[in-house]
Amino acid sequence: MKAGWEVKALGEVCQIKPPKSLARKSILDTDDVSFVPMSDLGELEQSFESRQTKLLGEVYGGYTYFAENDVLVAKITPCFENGKLGIARGLANGIGFGSSEFVAIRSSGAILPEYVFYFLYRNEFRETGAKIMTGAVGHKRVPEEYIRQLPIPLPPLDEQKRIVEVLDAAFEGLSRARAHTETNLQNARELFEGYVEDALAKSGGVPRTLQELLDDGSIISHLDGNHGGLYPKKSEFVSAGVPYISANCIDENLIQMDRCKFLTPERAATLRKGVAQNGDVIFAHNATVGPVALLETNEECVILSTSLTYYRCDPSRINPIFLMNSMRGAGFRRQYEAVMGQSTRNQVPITMQRTFFHTIPALEEQTRIAAACTEIEQSSRDLISHYRAKLADLDALRQALLQKAFAGELT
Repeated sequence: MKAGWEVKALGEVCQIKPPKSLARKSILDTDDVSFVPMSDLGELEQSFESRQTKLLGEVYGGYTYFAENDVLVAKITPCFENGKLGIARGLANGIGFGSSEFVAIRSSGAILPEYVFYFLYRNEFRETGAKIMTGAVGHKRVPEEYIRQLPIPLPPLDEQKRIVEVLDAAFEGLSRARAHTETNLQNARELFEGYVEDALAKSGGVPRTLQELLDDGSIISHLDGNHGGLYPKKSEFVSAGVPYISANCIDENLIQMDRCKFLTPERAATLRKGVAQNGDVIFAHNATVGPVALLETNEECVILSTSLTYYRCDPSRINPIFLMNSMRGAGFRRQYEAVMGQSTRNQVPITMQRTFFHTIPALEEQTRIAAACTEIEQSSRDLISHYRAKLADLDALRQALLQKAFAGELT
């Protein structure tokens, strides 16, 4: 750190969670305030849009109070780890209320809000905080004391302003580069989707519902991993045994078996649904919706979590590789997106999956399309890998700039 800079706890130079009684000192319960739910706070974005207003009296009781220029940070998992963070600006009557999972940080005047924002932008802040979270699984929170005691280097205000100006300019350029790369990444994914849709349209196949394919035996079995009361507990997973996979095991349409959990053979034998086998097409239908992959395994069975469904084909009628690739096309995606658009839950129930249409041409044409898809997918995957590496490089450059900034080495 640069000589002459002080280091203070963030709570010494900022008020952590200012009391909401301050709001009633300036406005009435019948006055408008901005309302910001968790969904409106961006991830590592300095500014965010306040889209709603409510009366102060409506929100005073159960929400977090903040005001103009306060820094907001989410304290609950996974929002904290994802970097939900921003500076409140443009608030109705200068006052806002939002999620009870926000922590509001107000400068005492000795530190700039933008300087605080960039300090909290660092990976180190989130990685350290994630290790000390407390609470039940799925509801873990960063202790507010961690934020209050966070040591922060404190250069003079003029130097803070210079650092912020340099970072603003650099991050703006990096954001443009990231947006361009993300567009290229999306184009690489759409290249494959577009081919699949075009190939199916020209295949001579007739669209049929999944239920029809089940009825005539083209699809032998279609089940999800909804184990109900038999759902395995965390304590029941072991270091080796029968593989148990969930949606997070699918990455770029490949099943990463090194991410799976395991059950003992005895415990796995108690489960009657969601028992997949080699050659099944696996569809992620819950929470993370859309990834499709072919299960390739030497295991006798693989247990699916509640987030996955298997499609088991009669290979004399439907080529599993063809089915997998057809389900990666834009036509299938539009069907499950339409279902999700009618619900507040990010899932596609198995009953709805059976109403979806699949275009199934002659087996010879299926084989031809499957082979072409494999070739195109490899080219697409190479492009995706390139653009993902570029995004990682851009993020690493941001962190390197932040490290220099708070060490007093930013020129």
